[in-house]
Amino acid sequence: MATGFAHPFTRTDRSPLAMWWWTVDKLTLAFVLLLILAGLVFSFSSSPVAAPKIGIANEFYFTQRHLLFAAASVGLMLAISMFSLKGVRRASVAIYGGAITVMALLPLIGHTSKGGRRWLDLGFFSLQPSEFIKPALIVLVSWMFAEGQKGKGVPGVTIAFCLYGLCIALLLIQPDVGQSILITIAFGACFYISGVPTRWIVGLSGAGAAGLVSLYFILPHFRDRIKDFIDPAGDRFQVERAAAAIAHGGLTGTGVGEGTMKRLIPDMHTDFIYSVAAEEYGLWLSLLLISIFAFVVIRGLWKAMAMPDTFRQIATSGLYIMLGMQVLINVSVNLQVIPPKGMTLPFISYGGSSLLAMGLCMGLILALTRKRPAEVEPDDHTKW
Repeated sequence: MATGFAHPFTRTDRSPLAMWWWTVDKLTLAFVLLLILAGLVFSFSSSPVAAPKIGIANEFYFTQRHLLFAAASVGLMLAISMFSLKGVRRASVAIYGGAITVMALLPLIGHTSKGGRRWLDLGFFSLQPSEFIKPALIVLVSWMFAEGQKGKGVPGVTIAFCLYGLCIALLLIQPDVGQSILITIAFGACFYISGVPTRWIVGLSGAGAAGLVSLYFILPHFRDRIKDFIDPAGDRFQVERAAAAIAHGGLTGTGVGEGTMKRLIPDMHTDFIYSVAAEEYGLWLSLLLISIFAFVVIRGLWKAMAMPDTFRQIATSGLYIMLGMQVLINVSVNLQVIPPKGMTLPFISYGGSSLLAMGLCMGLILALTRKRPAEVEPDDHTKW
């Protein structure tokens, strides 16, 4: 009698689906699907309160839309994960080009909300192109850094900095300092992993710090958020209510749908969904969520560092670092450690652009980490 798990494909099956099944990182895929499912469950707690706040009669309006975008995100992730390395590079070029074009047009056609012009109103949902440019940029600069290492005349480092600089310039026009910081950290990590001297990283870190100080004086919206956060008498309503909800949940939580502090939290279904979950499910679930994210990121970085191929090593590490930093920033905001950044919790928060972009990001990671040594040749990276 056969025992154990019955695989859908045999080892001798050479079909594209079978090859994908035997080469994809199934453990990471399983944890990501679990996180997406958790986001749907939490949506049942947040939507009945968030929808009436903005005059929507259907209490589960956000839950229904969350389900739609989550399904699309999973579909996108699975589709991208089947790409070859050449397909990953081509897709990243196309996505970067499309996103940068939309970002350049946002000052003219963009939708203004929460102090920034970051969205393109498509009617059925608002597209935030900066969410999609993040993973595409990391793949492209990793490709360029890998090419620059070969010493064959390709100005990889110069091209990478140009791609990064154009993206950051358009983000600051919106302005979106939070995404700029996140992308800068991931870009700097890719640059460091590519093998540059440590003194370069120290110099660039100093330049980044100086840039942040400059933004404090240049951007009133950014300056006001910092001042409100450090001033006890400032407007800290969002983060204070979020922290209060987490404290109210205690160890075991108030029970599903029984949270009361969540009703006072702005954007409870997006940036502050972590606080809603912590209040109703308790500290144990909060720590479990953080542990899952930590496991996925740390395991991913460990596997990335073991890759013999430079491009995949840099790109995979950069994407995982970006994912981990976004989780850290979101949770830190909810815990009242840093000022609000308007950044979602990956796979968990409601938001069409966020969910779809996370599907894209994880699809790229799964494609890059598939076991296919025959596709990795010494000079293959220049073929796109």
